[in-house]
Amino acid sequence: MKALLALADGTVFEGLSFGAAAEAGGEVVFNTSMTGYQEILTDPSYCGQLVAMTYPEIGNVGINAEDVESSRPFVEGFIVKEYWERPSNWRAQHTLGEFLKEHGIPGIQGIDTRALVRYIRTHGAQSAVISAIDLDPASVVQKAQAWPSLIGRDLVQQVTCKSAYDWQEGTWSLSAGYSKPETGDRKPYSVVAYDFGIKRNILRNLVRSGCRVRIVTAATPAANVLAMNPDGIFLSNGPGDPDVGVYADIVRDLIGKKPIFGICLGHQILGLALGGRTYKLKFGHHGGNQPVMDLTTRKVEITAQNHGFAVDVASLEGIANLTHVNLNDQTVEGLAHAHLPLFSVQYHPESSPGPHDANYLFERFTKLMEVAG
Repeated sequence: MKALLALADGTVFEGLSFGAAAEAGGEVVFNTSMTGYQEILTDPSYCGQLVAMTYPEIGNVGINAEDVESSRPFVEGFIVKEYWERPSNWRAQHTLGEFLKEHGIPGIQGIDTRALVRYIRTHGAQSAVISAIDLDPASVVQKAQAWPSLIGRDLVQQVTCKSAYDWQEGTWSLSAGYSKPETGDRKPYSVVAYDFGIKRNILRNLVRSGCRVRIVTAATPAANVLAMNPDGIFLSNGPGDPDVGVYADIVRDLIGKKPIFGICLGHQILGLALGGRTYKLKFGHHGGNQPVMDLTTRKVEITAQNHGFAVDVASLEGIANLTHVNLNDQTVEGLAHAHLPLFSVQYHPESSPGPHDANYLFERFTKLMEVAG
């Protein structure tokens, strides 16, 4: 069945529908990962976005229950060059098309994704609509033009948990599946994690690093968290504009009280809470092959990333130190306070999908809690 992808500036791509025969809008972005589309689909940070994969063949490993990063897929729509209906993977339980259809998410295949990516890089990310229902190009373009930008939108409230809960699952291995918390003489660190759209592999890595994790809703007051007397506070990834909502105000009341570690949106919110500014990137960083230098060690790591906003490092001069930098465009990838026990990174050290080069940051967090305690 025919489908259209229409951008707000009037550019239209024609392809074939797969997944749900539906219509959906959002900001169109591209992801450069070669594998891991299931983890990408279920990353809450993609709420409000249409994701195009640069890798040409998608669907050939199917879908399974173990590799999800949240309770459901959060992308608004999915764009691929070639969709494989029949997966070839012994772990597959469903096809990608079945998974998208079950959750009402439209997909479009058969378009020139290389041309789309080049267009986004040149003209920037913008609102777009995928439609397998309305096949009038002019009409779909009008819908894309009416679709709201991510700037000024609080999407965290759409993805955060409904109530607090505990997490006890560790990281995965092929032989044993997901691990359980280690029992030994060492007392686990008590961590409260703010859920701005948290990925499960972040929680698994915290458990692997020796943490007992309590997840709370994004708008939980600072006083409620401090009353739990945790050893540390974690600020998660998430979607939307960081400079909206009450989140930076909440975090501001936590600064200096407990060690803090932030990832992605959590990094941006922490930057705002420290008095800095954020801004929208032209087309963002999305994928599993972004080079970053850790300025504290001078080592280069290949990282997984998913963000469309960045922190303006100049706005934090004299307050926080730049610790990591993106080697592609020199944007901020990490910050640490000059005196207080807090740090953050813009990228995703938990991977899933992506390389494991930055896993050490979870141990850096536990070390910070150990010193502070």
